[in-house]
Amino acid sequence: MKVLLLGKRGQVGWELQRSLAPLGELVALDFDSTDLNADFGRPEQLAETVLKVRPDVIVNAAAHTAVDKAESEPDFARKLNATSPGVVAEAAKQIGALMVHYSTDYVFDGSGSKPWHEDDATGPLSVYGRTKLEGEQLVAANCPRHLIFRTSWVYAARGGNFAKTMLRLAKERDRLTVIDDQFGAPTGAELLADITAHAIRTTLEDESKTGLYHLVAGGETSWHGYAKFVIEQTGEAGVELKASPSTVDAVPTSAFPTPARRPQNSRLDTSKLQSTFGLTLPHWQAGVARMLRETL
Repeated sequence: MKVLLLGKRGQVGWELQRSLAPLGELVALDFDSTDLNADFGRPEQLAETVLKVRPDVIVNAAAHTAVDKAESEPDFARKLNATSPGVVAEAAKQIGALMVHYSTDYVFDGSGSKPWHEDDATGPLSVYGRTKLEGEQLVAANCPRHLIFRTSWVYAARGGNFAKTMLRLAKERDRLTVIDDQFGAPTGAELLADITAHAIRTTLEDESKTGLYHLVAGGETSWHGYAKFVIEQTGEAGVELKASPSTVDAVPTSAFPTPARRPQNSRLDTSKLQSTFGLTLPHWQAGVARMLRETL
């Protein structure tokens, strides 16, 4: 089996290089790959790459993820998040490949407090959310053999993330202020990659498993709860910080205005994924604690 990975150097793409390798021959590309074009800013050339490689599976981990920046460059965000995935999906259909694509909780309006189901009405609040929704719609329409995973609050040991930002600030300041009215589940890129590989193997054996799934770690928290957990774990590991869990102050979203509106309810119901693929998703604390042990 041949697998084509697009966006190999992002947080999820980096972990996918590891998890997809046992499936067969892995062709991993990024926007600056020289032999084959994988630049989502040039969608007209992406189909050529797919047709040259002729993979059995295409995994797209490329995206425009700068949520606030997308507000000032909507056309570019749409090209990366919608137009190009749609082109890849069309090419995937031509060669009969299975396409895997990632989407986001930002496709919802963030209202209420119940976890979102796959068939709930969407209502994105931002350019990022609208372009990601259009992207998943184009993938589904252009390539019937697809797996689309909506996820949220993604982090990885490699690169920057919320936990690392909190630790840097906790070393510099006595007190921190963190938003406490947005709720979701911090989800590790490692978990996303491992479940992707499992889902690919299972779906190739049973085509009825194609479709849209929500994929996040178990449990829920706020950004405030997330920050307190990170600082608590770091302190227990013996790292000296100026701030402590008790000096992390809770503030509303309105305290930190941003160009793009964030959904307050990013809870995603994962029961469909767990029942379809026979999985139990670990609690979010387990992944964050492991990431901290790797990076401290």
